Amino acid sequence: MFGLLLVLHILASIAIIGPTFMMPLIRRFARNLDQLLFSLELTTKLAIITKVGGTILIITGIWLMFITRMGITQMWLNVSILLSLLTVVMLDGWIEPRMKKITKLISESQDKGDEVPAEFGLLMKRIIPIETTAQLLMITILVLMVVKPF
Repeated sequence: MFGLLLVLHILASIAIIGPTFMMPLIRRFARNLDQLLFSLELTTKLAIITKVGGTILIITGIWLMFITRMGITQMWLNVSILLSLLTVVMLDGWIEPRMKKITKLISESQDKGDEVPAEFGLLMKRIIPIETTAQLLMITILVLMVVKPF
């Protein structure tokens, strides 16, 4: 049972980390309004994978804690949980609402030609540091889970 839960836990983490790292890259390759709208719609769909993966990650993580009787006695685990919660707040609370606003802006701009609106760049400049921070937090969590330093 432990092995199966661990595999599910690892697959769920991949389901979260993969799209979170790929979504910004996909958007950067968009050269016109149609490509940008497509990339934003794609990243919205990929966000579903991260939500499902996050749910599975939490369930399997708690189950693994009970099976191993680790509980919250390990500092690396406590820090990982705290950083995970912070990452969820960043992704769902800060990035997602801003991306919805950007998607709406791009959708409304389709009638005005194929040029990407200037406001898009300004809005993305506000999101990029948050995305980068979330990515760094995910790397930190992954390192904590593998190395278990303290």
